[in-house]
Amino acid sequence: MREQRSFARYIGIDYSGANTPVSRQPGLRVYEAEGESEPQERFVSEDARRHWSRKHLAEWLDRTLAHGPRTIVGIDHAFSFPRAYFSRHGIAHDWERFLEDFRKHWPCDDDHQTVNQLRDGDGNPRSGDPTWMRRTENYTVGAKSVFRFAVPGQVATSSHAGLPWLLFLRESLDARVHFWPFDGWVPRAEQSVITEVYPALWNKRYDFDHGTSDQRDAYAVARWLSDADASGLLDLCLEARFLPDEDREIGRFEGWILGVM
Repeated sequence: MREQRSFARYIGIDYSGANTPVSRQPGLRVYEAEGESEPQERFVSEDARRHWSRKHLAEWLDRTLAHGPRTIVGIDHAFSFPRAYFSRHGIAHDWERFLEDFRKHWPCDDDHQTVNQLRDGDGNPRSGDPTWMRRTENYTVGAKSVFRFAVPGQVATSSHAGLPWLLFLRESLDARVHFWPFDGWVPRAEQSVITEVYPALWNKRYDFDHGTSDQRDAYAVARWLSDADASGLLDLCLEARFLPDEDREIGRFEGWILGVM
């Protein structure tokens, strides 16, 4: 264990793309740890222990990251799409432009919209091939394409539902938060960080027998972030110097899963 941590607070989020962004989701779980403390589950209302909606979560993250100690947040949905998607739709290799383009065609943050509604009918013009994978997913055992819907363990729905909220947070928080690795591989010392995670990398490391698989995954993310910061591993994973130059270049617009080598 090293003497000083890089972060003071660790938030793990197991995401859900079901229903509308204002629907309370039992599959949307949040765990938070401060310093060396054990991660604890957070609710929209601690008194009523109410479940989160995606909109509630985005607004809470906005308030939480705008003030207070330096925080790292791990969210388990894809933060971007494969390079082939950028090519098909003529989108520059720029993450913010990608988010803005996506929001126009997939307004999944509208109170009354669901991902499935936006897929119905003649199909959405901003679509992708379910065989397309991001570079980081090719290195991750069990990872699935962000365009492969309706299969066990799919991340397509949650990724499509979550992307507009990343744009919301980026526009609101601006330079106070580093979106990793799109803003660079090494965050500034004063910035909080939001990063993509894959709970399956860590959820078998910890004993957790008092909740659902969604709770276990959110707990494992918060716990690993804290443990990895204490050991110094987290800084190494954020710097990602082990990645070849080509992967680092692709990751700046395709995104990267924290800890994938």
